[in-house]
Amino acid sequence: MLHPCSPTPTNRVAPTHLNIQCAYRSDSAAANSNFSGGIGSTRSDWQSKCAILASKVVSQQQKNGDHKSDDITAMNGHKTLDLVPIENLPKALTIADFSPAPMHGSTLRVAYQGVPGAYSEAAAGKAYPSCEAIPCDQFEVAFQSVELWIADRAVLPVENSLGGSIHRNYDLLLRHRLHIVGEVQLAVNHCLLALPGVRKECVNRVLSHPQALSQCENTLTKLGLNATREAVDDTAGAAEYVAANNLRDTAAIASSRAADLYGLQILAEGIQDDSCNVTRFVMLARDPIVPRTDRPFKTSIVFAADGVEDRAGTAVLFKVLSAFAFRNISLTKIESRPHRNQPIRLVDDGDVGTAKHFEYLFYIDFEASMAEERAQNALSEVQEFTSFLRVLGSYPMDMTPWSPSREN
Repeated sequence: MLHPCSPTPTNRVAPTHLNIQCAYRSDSAAANSNFSGGIGSTRSDWQSKCAILASKVVSQQQKNGDHKSDDITAMNGHKTLDLVPIENLPKALTIADFSPAPMHGSTLRVAYQGVPGAYSEAAAGKAYPSCEAIPCDQFEVAFQSVELWIADRAVLPVENSLGGSIHRNYDLLLRHRLHIVGEVQLAVNHCLLALPGVRKECVNRVLSHPQALSQCENTLTKLGLNATREAVDDTAGAAEYVAANNLRDTAAIASSRAADLYGLQILAEGIQDDSCNVTRFVMLARDPIVPRTDRPFKTSIVFAADGVEDRAGTAVLFKVLSAFAFRNISLTKIESRPHRNQPIRLVDDGDVGTAKHFEYLFYIDFEASMAEERAQNALSEVQEFTSFLRVLGSYPMDMTPWSPSREN
């Protein structure tokens, strides 16, 4: 916009009274919105309109007789002004600066915990096939990277079919304000890795994540490995450590991709004790998605029981579960975690003395979309019995088949 109060350098047009309202949106919602003053719902339409506005400025210049051929340049087939450059001022935005937001699953920056070759990296690639995977050394860092706009999404594990829940991430889901926008299940295929030329008989130490070590305990014994087990932060990190330090007496339990990345050989493949070894990951974003009813959805919530009426809290939990049972809503998970802000509740009873009860938060996953009326009614009833209720996300279920084979 040209401001009448701005200093007018030589060869500038005379002050005009152009009232330009420019609105551009790159998302799909713009195509259905009719807002006053808008100039188009697509980027190409916006570019053409901006070019027309530029030509109108030149027309005003010509009417005022304040133009010279040396001060006019061509842009997009229209004549526009060649303003006098001023140093030490911010560069003006151009049309190229308003690139559309990346499409879901394409060129997204996705944070995961671990180093390249980790199972979390494979889960990020399965959730967003064309993403830019960003490794993080801790789960907390992955959460923060999304909140600080360093990453667009985070893909983090929440439970394993053999090892159970990853409690750390359940606690972080409550501490941070990110939303679950999807889930992905990944079949885990553990491999025993060592430096090239190393034989199994020479291995006297095995490094890996604690869960990976426990999932392969029986197989390691059957292989005849008389080796000590040492826990590290992640599976791929163990492989990287063996390769970086040239440890010829040490093996790592990790994925076959980690072997390729760090130049290790596979001594044994598929060494998990149970072939049905699957880890469930959730996809996190700053904003929730719009729930739908045209495909299976899952909803995750967390609540705290109201202990005023029921001292032990068991009656409250029964009422909450009944709210789903009466509406034929299936629960896929229920998990309790200590209420860190109020871990113990004291109840003073004159007859039995002061009783101490542990306070818990309950995490529940149920198979229904928040777009369904039965899910909305169920949560309305749940809210009556709880002191705290939060919807962590309503998102599509991962319906892709997985095979308990030796392939990752």
